[in-house]
Amino acid sequence: MARIDIRRPHTLTPMQARKVASAMAEHLEEEFGLESTWSSNKLEFKRSGVAGVMTVSSGDVHVVAELGFLVSLLKSRI
Repeated sequence: MARIDIRRPHTLTPMQARKVASAMAEHLEEEFGLESTWSSNKLEFKRSGVAGVMTVSSGDVHVVAELGFLVSLLKSRI
């Protein structure tokens, strides 16, 4: 399994950052069939071959995802 670990700073308020993360999750659901749910400030997402968490804080967004074998072949493009 391959792992993606990305952290990006932002200057948004926590509410604005969460709104952007939710919009991105909706797009990923439509585009790739990812299912997601919020738990506090963490957006958990999954689908066959992918599972991860996006943590939204006041200063950054941190995404950690585990990719199954077939999806891991696309890691460099993701």
